Formats: sequence, structure tokens, C-alpha cells
Amino acid sequence: MPPSRRRRCGGRRPTRRCAASCNDPAELEQAFRRHADGLDRSCADAPSRFIAIDGKTLRQSFDAFADRKAAHVLSAFAVDHQIILAHEVVDEKSNEIPAVQTLIATLGLSGRVFTLDAMHCQKNL
Repeated sequence: MPPSRRRRCGGRRPTRRCAASCNDPAELEQAFRRHADGLDRSCADAPSRFIAIDGKTLRQSFDAFADRKAAHVLSAFAVDHQIILAHEVVDEKSNEIPAVQTLIATLGLSGRVFTLDAMHCQKNL
């Protein structure tokens, strides 16, 4: 972490939370995805075959004063190796369907079996 972005943590050694809060969130997510992909590929001879994708609304993340809805985040979970591969924030004016398509494309997940909610069972995806 560059010194210009380093923040004092009350005289203690920097903790993970302090280090995470000092970094750019997009940069941290990319590092997380690279690490998870490396773990997924190193756990066995082949990457995980089954991927579970589910969305969750984060409690108390809304702001009624600023007219901001609660944050909704998708998670991709490699079932065989029990590893979270990535998180994707769903756009406030959208829903899970386009976010899932973006997440799958971004991670380059092809030739896998996906499990998703019933809302993804539509004719024109």
C-alpha cells in the first residue's frame, strides 16, 4: 500500500479492516477474485464444476434521507471447493438478471453448471 494511501490505525499494527478500508474497493475486489480463482484452480485437478449464484439485500444499507435503496449484492460460490469466487453489486435501478450475466462473463465461467433462483428461469435471457 503506498504511503500516501496509508491511514493511521490508532498506533496499532494495521489490521485487515484498516488495510481494506484504505484501498480502492474495485481494486480490492479484483485482488479478491484473482486470489479466489487461484484457490479454485489449485484445490483439485480441475476448477469447480458447480457454481451457485445468489443475491442478498444488505440489512440497514438504505438511506431514506438521501433516497437510496438498500444495497443488493450477488455472490458466486464454487460448490465443489466451497470458495466464494466473486461479489457483484446490483445496480440500484436494475435487478439480478443482467448483473448475473455480467458476473458470469466477467469471471469467464463457461462449461459449468449454475444454480440460480427461479427468477432467472425466463425464456429470453
